[in-house]
Amino acid sequence: MTDLRPCSDQARDRDDPMYGTASAGFRWVLLELCGAWGPSAFLQSPKIIDPALGRAVVRRVETEAMRIVAIRRPGRRPTTPRWRWFIVDARPGTEAVYGGEVTSAEGYLDLALDGSDGELITDPVVAVCAHGKHDQCCAVRGRAATAAIAAAYPEWTWECSHLGGDRFAATMLVLPHGLCYGAVDSADDPAEIIRLYTEGRLDNALLRGRTSLPHAVQAAQYFVRRATGDDRIDALEPLDVQRGEHRIHVVLDGPRGPIEVTLAEHMSDPLHSTCNASVAGRVRQFVLVSIEGPST
Repeated sequence: MTDLRPCSDQARDRDDPMYGTASAGFRWVLLELCGAWGPSAFLQSPKIIDPALGRAVVRRVETEAMRIVAIRRPGRRPTTPRWRWFIVDARPGTEAVYGGEVTSAEGYLDLALDGSDGELITDPVVAVCAHGKHDQCCAVRGRAATAAIAAAYPEWTWECSHLGGDRFAATMLVLPHGLCYGAVDSADDPAEIIRLYTEGRLDNALLRGRTSLPHAVQAAQYFVRRATGDDRIDALEPLDVQRGEHRIHVVLDGPRGPIEVTLAEHMSDPLHSTCNASVAGRVRQFVLVSIEGPST
């Protein structure tokens, strides 16, 4: 019998591992689109942005190997739209957020994609997926998580369009470090994740990974953090990754010397990764084989 429950409910019942699943993204472009989004925020929201213009904006951003996301403030939609933007460098060691505002959607097409049209922003940007037309889980779980975080950090918090990993809703991106979280609404206090971030720390249990790192490195960091309790964002820098026939060897820079992590990969049982998926598919998952090194 087909399971008709929301994909995030199914994933939690299966206890799907979230570590090592953060979407790739070294540089991000976040553009404000006030109002209701279609299944594709930039291509199917004609009351907000002309689809031809949206397509041109997306093409320009993606040609530069940047990730594009629509954002909007949570709560009641303003009667007069605004067109704020953020351009983010999420690469380790060069993290930065630049922000500004244009007068219309057309202005997005002319933005300097190095952020030089705006100002350096010192506050984090918190984007929680609430893209209901893409997946119902994002609407229900995402909006609840956004409201909880916005109550504590209203100036930092945005709803955003699809981030990937619908079955892990509520999904969240914390910039500029590119920390990708899942099941944020399951936290006793979702805003606590952001408080930790302001201290240079992370919530390892809900972290899917850092978008600038390979999936195997994301998984290796998770296992070492679980073993050591080290929750510092900038700890455990990857030193080397070697892929063998049946194993992946990741070397991380530990506080007392290199830590070697050996992972195996396996494919899950067939599952529906989104609520709209019509065919069940297998997804890659990482399994810890060993951890060797100081502090383990």
